[in-house]
Amino acid sequence: MAAITNLSRAGVSRPAAPPQQQSVIEYGWRRTIVTLAIVIATLLEIVDVTIVNVALPNIQGNFGASITQSAWIGTGYIIANVIVIPITPWLQRRFGRKQYYVASIIIFTVASMFCGLSGSLGELVFWRIIQGLGGGGLISTSQAILRETYPMSEQGKAAGIFAVGVIIGPTLGPTLGGIITDNLNWRWAFFINVPLGIIAALLVLAYLRNPEKPRALRVDSLGLALLAIGIGSLQYVLDQGQQKDWFDDTSIVIAAWTAGLGLLAFVFWERRTGQPIVDFSVLRYRTVWAGSILGMVLGISLYGSVLILPQYSQGTLGFTATLSGLLLVMRAGAVMLFTPPTAALVQRGRIDTRWLIAAGFVLIGVSNFMLASVTTSQSSFWTFFWALALSGVGLSQIFVPLSITVLTSVEGRYVPAASAFFNLSRQLGGSIAIAVLVTILARNSALHHEQLASTITLNSPSVAAYVLRGGGVNEKTRSGLNALVNTQANVLAYADTARFTGFVSLALAPLALILRRPRLGAAPPAE
Repeated sequence: MAAITNLSRAGVSRPAAPPQQQSVIEYGWRRTIVTLAIVIATLLEIVDVTIVNVALPNIQGNFGASITQSAWIGTGYIIANVIVIPITPWLQRRFGRKQYYVASIIIFTVASMFCGLSGSLGELVFWRIIQGLGGGGLISTSQAILRETYPMSEQGKAAGIFAVGVIIGPTLGPTLGGIITDNLNWRWAFFINVPLGIIAALLVLAYLRNPEKPRALRVDSLGLALLAIGIGSLQYVLDQGQQKDWFDDTSIVIAAWTAGLGLLAFVFWERRTGQPIVDFSVLRYRTVWAGSILGMVLGISLYGSVLILPQYSQGTLGFTATLSGLLLVMRAGAVMLFTPPTAALVQRGRIDTRWLIAAGFVLIGVSNFMLASVTTSQSSFWTFFWALALSGVGLSQIFVPLSITVLTSVEGRYVPAASAFFNLSRQLGGSIAIAVLVTILARNSALHHEQLASTITLNSPSVAAYVLRGGGVNEKTRSGLNALVNTQANVLAYADTARFTGFVSLALAPLALILRRPRLGAAPPAE
């Protein structure tokens, strides 16, 4: 990490300091309206990441697409998303935060409408990419806006409000997706964004103020190209790796080399250009880079279960899409219940946020091991309550303290950059989680199947009884035994993914202790 923290001391040119920002703190009804608009916009983007996953089988049937082809509906969106997030601070300075934010909402909303109207898979993937470009501008901008709309004495409240979107959003996505899929059709997963996007855009246009005027900045074309190539290739590797059997596939090997070389060239160039499109100097703050790593772990915990649990509950337990989505509401309920008191404690400075963050990751780790212990082929809906509720309590102890710790560790002009790195890390953490967990699921399922199949002999009393009931050794009993082995192998693999997530959460919990304790109302320390 020493190389990262010394980026700004390497004797290279650094961007000129931006002009002094004006205060955009709001009070009363204006703050209420701005907050409402930001929450709507945040929920739009985050819910849309997961709401489409539930509708994918319907979309595949509608267009006659394979699983590999339809995967690009999510891949295209996320690639566009992660490319835009790190350049968001530059775009805010160039066009003005208000103007850029409104444009992002409009792009997202218009693209949502055309996604719903798409007549082919190619058309849908194209508009999902456009939607991702708009959505990428919403997350880190939303967090920065809320941070500067509330005074330092109320940063706990601002972070708590943002947490509603970031943590509840991935939970609402599968739930809404299930309801829409079961009662309407997949197109409404996109149409639902249109009226909400229009409301958010109008409110922002009318009430949001710019902290500084737009400035004419040179476009770092080479940096932008290298960033797009590097992060786009990395996201392709993460999204398509398991489907293409990872490095046994030539396209994955090429993309991995392209990602590595592209990102190295990008960092090298950005450290030497006079007006970088991504300002790495913010990483000299220890809390920013450490907080970003923890944000990545948070993404693994947050998005991993959103992917795995619905697959398990629908594929193995036979839950409907709606019931599968409601499982995650157990976690969301705990988040909503425990986030306000956590925010109040942090805001009053009554407790060291580092211990809250560490405790939150420990709770998530324990909850995942609990989840693994109740993952069976016969589990009922309420079997998962305590594990998911404990996970929600853990998440409520992480996001608000971590957000405040990261954003209050930097000077005001670096808040957008710190927010961008933090949110990019969380998004990449989600992508890494999906790639790793899907790989664990596929490979461990095959491994468990082989191990279980080796125990299926007539010397086993239970096997012998099953064969006898089926009329002896015949095609029916062979098929039935294979189906039972498949089910049990999948269940064991699902439990393995929960244990992996739990282990990562527990292993990295101590990293929280190297963060600096936030001092609300005090100037951030020089680093």
